[in-house]
Amino acid sequence: MSRGALAGIRVIELGEGVSAAFCAKLFADYGALVVKVEPPGRGDVTRTWGPFPGDVPHPEKSGTYFFLNTSKKSVALDLEVGADLARVRELIAGADVLIENLPVSELERYGLDPASVAALNPALVMISITPFGHTGPYAGWRGHDLNAYHLSGASHRYCGRPGEAPLEHGTFAADFFGAMTAAAWGLAAVLGRERVGSGQHLDVSSAEAIAAAFVGGQNIGGYAQDGKWERRTGVGMPLGAPATILPCADGHVWMLALEPGQWNGLVEVMGDPEWAQLDMFQDMFQRAQNSDVIYPFIEEWLADKSKFDVMARCQAAGVPVTAVFLVGEAAEQEHLKERGYLVTLDHPDLGRVRTLGAPFKLPASPGGPSRGAPRLGEHTAEVPASGSEGRRQGVPPVRRRFRRSAPRACRSRASASPTSAGCGRARWWARRWVSSAPRSSRSSRGRGST
Repeated sequence: MSRGALAGIRVIELGEGVSAAFCAKLFADYGALVVKVEPPGRGDVTRTWGPFPGDVPHPEKSGTYFFLNTSKKSVALDLEVGADLARVRELIAGADVLIENLPVSELERYGLDPASVAALNPALVMISITPFGHTGPYAGWRGHDLNAYHLSGASHRYCGRPGEAPLEHGTFAADFFGAMTAAAWGLAAVLGRERVGSGQHLDVSSAEAIAAAFVGGQNIGGYAQDGKWERRTGVGMPLGAPATILPCADGHVWMLALEPGQWNGLVEVMGDPEWAQLDMFQDMFQRAQNSDVIYPFIEEWLADKSKFDVMARCQAAGVPVTAVFLVGEAAEQEHLKERGYLVTLDHPDLGRVRTLGAPFKLPASPGGPSRGAPRLGEHTAEVPASGSEGRRQGVPPVRRRFRRSAPRACRSRASASPTSAGCGRARWWARRWVSSAPRSSRSSRGRGST
């Protein structure tokens, strides 16, 4: 079996809840060695969230915790205890990546702020995921997922009916999206260490991640230009029709048929009704202006039909209509099964558990969870602070390999002075890399091999 795409990268996860855990999960499920630090006794707060089998709370049987922590190792260490905090610092010193979502004030209190961590391990990529970021007037504020979401303006733009109060969004959207953003650019920082000569601190604000993607240039950018922005419309799209959720015999369908070919395909599926033959309805904007006319006709056609039958018939005609799946229906759908997205893992307390697999397909190194979530502190005794665990055999640690040659300034003739800062840093990196490489690797370089 192929090694994971991120095999050889060592990650420490520090924090609680969703954002840090999901970011670290993406590393773990693609082969990185992820060590999750949890408070002794109670563990991560998600161990108390459930859902639980039979609705009976149990710290090792939380569905939320299981999903967020597949493929990881758990160590139980108390940051308030000096010896445990020293152990955490040792783990960080031997890592490539630190993923955390602690409040800024707590990082400073424990001596784990970005500056202290950089001094401890200059090659480390530190990923911080917080609602508002590490800088700015809100940096020290308390907040959670929905605080970040609503701070972005997204609920004002999208959630609720026009003229009424905005609604809260689905829970943890900001945490999950911030985590996904952090994983992508955290990996970029890992791969970019050779370019910059060290690790970096990646400061991710979940509110900014939501603002960039959910609200974005169309709204915030538009307001910056001319003081205008789009308004929320409730259900459906105001500029084109049909584009909305409509009821049918056994639920609802997302009805979308804007382009001429899509509209004509839908008309054909509906049996070419007389009302749909008007020339004006060939234009999606005209249909939108007359949506109060066409939607009742479409609803009448849907009234005695199954949402899955409507989806199948419309898709066969090239019309992008889908059933609105219930959660149970989504979990059982054949499409996800055929793509291998639903996998079964073993767990000592839960038994055989079906969970979600790899969300991104890499044919040469497929990824996805390799084992169930760990028990609390299961690996406290066995996880070393540093060393070869999680590394590719015979290869120096990833964080030691990125500065093998002198910086560009030192290589240039204009900066050839042996006392220049660039050359000094090059000699420091060279000594550091050589001292950490396997003995056989050091001796072979001495013989002039490349």
